Amino acid sequence: MSPCPYGNASDSPASAGAPAAGGRGAEWSPAMDETFGSAHQDYAELRRSNPFPWSDDFGGFWSATTYEDILRITQDDELFITSVQNVVPHVPRSSRRPPLHFDPPEHTAYREAIDPVLRRSVVRAHEEAFRASARELVQSLFLRDDADGVRDFAAPYVMDCFAAFLAVPASLARRIRDIGVRYSFAIQDMDDDVIGQCSTELYAIAEQVYRDRVEAGAEAERDLVSSLHQAALNPENHISERTAIATIRQMIVAGMGAPQAVLGSCLVHLAQDQILQQHLREHPEDLPAAIEEFLRLHAPYRVFARTASRDTEVHGRRVREGEPIALIFPSGNRDEEVFPDPDDFVLRRPNNSHLAFGRGAHKCPAATMGRLELLIALEVLLEHTEAFELAGEVVMMNWLEYGPRAAPLRLRVTPDTGSAAASSGPGE
Repeated sequence: MSPCPYGNASDSPASAGAPAAGGRGAEWSPAMDETFGSAHQDYAELRRSNPFPWSDDFGGFWSATTYEDILRITQDDELFITSVQNVVPHVPRSSRRPPLHFDPPEHTAYREAIDPVLRRSVVRAHEEAFRASARELVQSLFLRDDADGVRDFAAPYVMDCFAAFLAVPASLARRIRDIGVRYSFAIQDMDDDVIGQCSTELYAIAEQVYRDRVEAGAEAERDLVSSLHQAALNPENHISERTAIATIRQMIVAGMGAPQAVLGSCLVHLAQDQILQQHLREHPEDLPAAIEEFLRLHAPYRVFARTASRDTEVHGRRVREGEPIALIFPSGNRDEEVFPDPDDFVLRRPNNSHLAFGRGAHKCPAATMGRLELLIALEVLLEHTEAFELAGEVVMMNWLEYGPRAAPLRLRVTPDTGSAAASSGPGE
């Protein structure tokens, strides 16, 4: 779950429908108005009829839809680079944002600072904070007549989790939550003014967290900020104080995009499959396996891209130097050549080597954290409900991510939970 691509006001996406590079003919256009699951029908048709199509949208780009093509592209960092155009649509920017916008060896220095503080043992230390947020937000769902699984649960929850990971004070955690939720929905609206405002605030938060933590002298091996600071002190690294702060800001953004989208998709999936929902409620030990299948079925990112560093060939087609290739992870994860019955939920699917976290040098460093967030959120929601179902129309995000933007829910609470919700209402 790599960082979300968008930043400040100058980072608004390039306009759709710009002239295609090199005069190629349009072969497909990504849908901007989807229903839950409709994109997968489109991708299945592409894999059958034109698995590596060219689109004239967003200035022109190729789309890798098969598992094999995505795997090859993500694992060849010399031929398919990220430092030119790493998302579709292209994001104009005044400077590259680490680590997403860097190729090895520059990228490697950031991962050497980031990866150790996202080990399982470190992430697990935040489990109780994650669980406390999930419980608080589930309780608040019961007090609403218009509960929405994304707005009222997934979006604030993932921001709480990242704030806990940063170990910031409660007041700053609430600020991160508020700004993060606003930023997430502004991205979906492509609202440049709000995106710019929120991005500036997030950068200020990143700088505040950095300077406070460095002044406090926290232990580097247990703390993201201190680890980046120590790396910046090494002149052999490609990291400065400025880029360390930019990395923190980028990772705050990463903490809201993909996990929110996947969690929202999990809620819709379970709301539509009452048998599976009840099974997981009665057998929580099956949740880790279920989460792997949810990640395969509902991979959130389809806009991450690589740029060809020279003329090459992909799926029998000529790709020119400088042309971007969007990695359609949701399509690769349902490639029938790799996953039998790809649209079915198969608990404990054999050889479930999905691509939800990417591959290669840019494989998501926060995979362990993402899995833990999903596990705790679903555990808590299932534990405190007898059932939940959709209470209205699911509204999907735009092309930037795959997942619901709105998921109205109707919840039936367990008796003990209902009493707790009633006693913890406003004013208590």
